[in-house]
Amino acid sequence: MLAFAQGAESVPHLTSHWVGYASISVFIVAYALVMSEEYTHLRKSKPVMLAAGIIWAMIAIAYGQLGFSHQAEVAIRHNLLEYAELMLFLLVAMTYINAMEERNVFGVLRAWMIRSGFTLRQLFWLTGLLAFLISPIADNLTTALLMCAVVLAVAGDNKKFILISCINIVVAANAGGAFSPFGDITTLMVWQKGIETEQGVLGFFTFFNLFAPSLVNWLVPAVIMSFAVGSDKPSSEVREEVLKCGGYVIVALFVLTIVTAVSFHMFLHLPPVIGMLTGLSYLQFFGFYLKKSALHCGRSDENAKAMGNPAGFDVFQKVARAEWDTLLFFYGVVLCVGGLGFIGYLALASETMYGVWGATNANIAVGILSAIVDNIPVMFAVLSMEPSMSMGQWLLVTMTAGVGGSLLSVGSAAGVALMGASKGNYTFVGHLKWAPVIALGYAASIWVHFLLNENLF
Repeated sequence: MLAFAQGAESVPHLTSHWVGYASISVFIVAYALVMSEEYTHLRKSKPVMLAAGIIWAMIAIAYGQLGFSHQAEVAIRHNLLEYAELMLFLLVAMTYINAMEERNVFGVLRAWMIRSGFTLRQLFWLTGLLAFLISPIADNLTTALLMCAVVLAVAGDNKKFILISCINIVVAANAGGAFSPFGDITTLMVWQKGIETEQGVLGFFTFFNLFAPSLVNWLVPAVIMSFAVGSDKPSSEVREEVLKCGGYVIVALFVLTIVTAVSFHMFLHLPPVIGMLTGLSYLQFFGFYLKKSALHCGRSDENAKAMGNPAGFDVFQKVARAEWDTLLFFYGVVLCVGGLGFIGYLALASETMYGVWGATNANIAVGILSAIVDNIPVMFAVLSMEPSMSMGQWLLVTMTAGVGGSLLSVGSAAGVALMGASKGNYTFVGHLKWAPVIALGYAASIWVHFLLNENLF
């Protein structure tokens, strides 16, 4: 029995049709393969890309037979446009991060931290604090990997310290990414959507209302975990790291690119991705300058090799090194969830969650769900539902979707990456032992958000 949607075009829902059931089944199987990536080593983009094609093929056949093929085409083009804006935005950010890594910006930072002679407890706090402060600018995955490299370099065979520090880094990186549109894909999705509420449009600076709740989300478990860290000083050797030509300039250009994207969106009312692509041209021109320059940043000839030949800088190599598996995974998720929404399942979910449970309970549940299922499809589903909420509730779901993944090691990209990078010292079970402490921080951040941002509800 087909249930028709209300609207100008009266497109039929297929929630009780075999196509609807088949689409749900295909998506569940695909996502089961995504969640088992750690064990199967099958890249997560492959199953969701295949699922997206199968789901939309079935939709096209079913709606074509009903005479609604044009509406299906319009819907999938809309999903592709949303994906293209986010993909190009992320591609520019990843290209800058790869350029800074190639210029050894992160290597110099890592070497300084190791040489500074901090105690284990000081390193615990320093790596967590830097993860919290860097992730709003860079992505939380890159930030977590950088801090993990520092921990592994100084900890030696101290497995207990590596485990606790990695948990701290994951929580801090996810919390730091929650209060900035650049810190996590979910916050970027909400910002680019341009959510309008009775209090106004959810703009760039509105997200900074989440700074204090996000800080509490990290500090509560960090304070408790710090008592399990000793105050002895590690003995580690580190090789000399030299910043390559143009490293600081690329950092400055990345900041300028962020300013350009924000300005384009706030003052010119253009999509932020246009500002980001404009910023990519800054890096391209500077790369051209490096290629043509015969200088070695004023260094002596013996240091020239360490500094790196400016002619060796190629912007398109940095583009090629972007996390394409993540970008294509995002494509599959957007089209899969978009297809399920077109069929009518998201309308049913929205009616249950936001109509029956209420916005607050639904948004808290979104955070818990994001610890089990990746927060990207969860947030995209919420945005597709378009529930009528206050600005405070939209900020709540933005935060919970970002920090909820910290509850489990597999709940965020940062956690999954560190399980691979930590050489078996940071595990699912090890993280799970501290889950109650992390949940306490999750609850405290929600309470602080309601307390400080009461005027937004």
